[in-house]
Amino acid sequence: MDYNYQTPRYLHVIEQIKTKINEGELEPGERLPSETEFAKVLHVSRNTLREALRILEEENVIIRKHGIGTFVNKKPVFSGGIEELFSITDMIKREGKTPGTDVLFTGYVDPHSDDITELLLDKTEKVYLVKRVRTADQEPLVYCIDKIPANLLSEGYELHGESMLTSLHEDASITISYAKADIKTIGYHKEISEILKCDSDIPLLILKQVHYDLADNPVLYSLNFFRSDQVSFNVFRKRIF
Repeated sequence: MDYNYQTPRYLHVIEQIKTKINEGELEPGERLPSETEFAKVLHVSRNTLREALRILEEENVIIRKHGIGTFVNKKPVFSGGIEELFSITDMIKREGKTPGTDVLFTGYVDPHSDDITELLLDKTEKVYLVKRVRTADQEPLVYCIDKIPANLLSEGYELHGESMLTSLHEDASITISYAKADIKTIGYHKEISEILKCDSDIPLLILKQVHYDLADNPVLYSLNFFRSDQVSFNVFRKRIF
């Protein structure tokens, strides 16, 4: 291997490992060799390899399982652009899988401080809370928490069908125009990770969204917890001249 010494060696190692993955020499889910063995294969020091592996772990290309080893991360089955206001139902269908829903709770509750802030509520107002697990071919994929100001819903409103966006449009005459979104990751969450059947080493992606109607009023506040080994998001970025 000829190195360009103007570029740090660990960057070359990162590209080597990514090439091995892309060309199928290293398969998703495959355990990597020990650091000593892998460093010999790549003709670098263990320190250089460790730095490369650290960055690849941050990029979610590999995953470390303490006491077991380091593995090539499995490629997510579901992916989409975060700039797209998508229905989870549609996302599942696009991959040729059958969407399903396990409803855990529905009812009117007092709002939390975040609900009051995001939905511009008075402290005395109620929100309609829905907790669901969305499934793909009966396997848990997303844990959803949705909150709607109670004053927007008629008495006796219930969520119908798989899609919250469709239900609000057809049953409550609420048309969602756009949403403001924020994404972050968290590690193992005892309750939610167990509901989603996640191993302790699988992080969760949290998609927090405030949805607005055609008049720019906040009408839906949602928190969606995705399995990071199944779902990924990407962003299209355009250079401004």
